[in-house]
Amino acid sequence: MPTSKKGLGATLFSAVIALIALAAPTQALDTTNIAYVQTRAGAASIPVGHAEFCQQRPQECGPNAQIIPAVTLTEALWQQLLGINAHINATVVPVTDQDLYQVSEFWTYPNGYGDCEDYALAKRRDLINAGWPASTLLMTVVKQANGEGHAVLMVRTDRGDLVLDNQVGSVDLWNATPYKFIKRQSQANAGQWVDMIDDRQVVVATAAIN
Repeated sequence: MPTSKKGLGATLFSAVIALIALAAPTQALDTTNIAYVQTRAGAASIPVGHAEFCQQRPQECGPNAQIIPAVTLTEALWQQLLGINAHINATVVPVTDQDLYQVSEFWTYPNGYGDCEDYALAKRRDLINAGWPASTLLMTVVKQANGEGHAVLMVRTDRGDLVLDNQVGSVDLWNATPYKFIKRQSQANAGQWVDMIDDRQVVVATAAIN
C-alpha cells in the first residue's frame, strides 16, 4: 500500500461538531445513521498482513474484553485524537514494505519508518494506551480512486466514524474521504474482520475519472 504525507491541518472542534451533527449524541446511539459505515452480516476474510501480525502478537488480536459501541467525543478527547494523529504522521517516514522489508506486504509497528497500515497500527496502539476502548479503534482497508489499496484507522464515536489517515493531516468523517471502504476489524474481536457497505455514487464517479 502506498504512503505519502501532506501538511498537517488544525480543525476547530466546533466545526467538526457542526459537520457531523447528524449523529446527534444527546440521543440514543443510532449506527444506521449516515455518519456510520454499515457492515454486512458474517465474517470477512482477514487481510494477509493482519493475519501475520496476529500470529506474531496474538494478545492483540483476540475478543475485546469490553465492547464499547462508540466513544463519547468530548473536546478534550477530540484534541487528544488530533494530537496523536498529528504526532504519528509527523514522526514516521513513509517507506513501502518492499523497500523496507523486501516483501510486498508486512504489517508492523513503525520504527521511524513505515507504510499506511503501520501508521494506522501505531495510532491505534497510542490511543489504546491513552485509554480509548479497543472496540472503537478499527483497522480499515479502503480502495483509492486509482484502484490501489490503502489502510486507515477508523474511530467509532458518537459523532460518527472518523478516519485517521497518513495521507492527509485532518481527521474526517468517513464519507468526507475519497475512498471506497472495503472492510474493517470487528468491534467484538480484534482478530476478525467484517465487510463494509459503501455504495456512494461519488466514489464510483471519482474512480471513473482516474
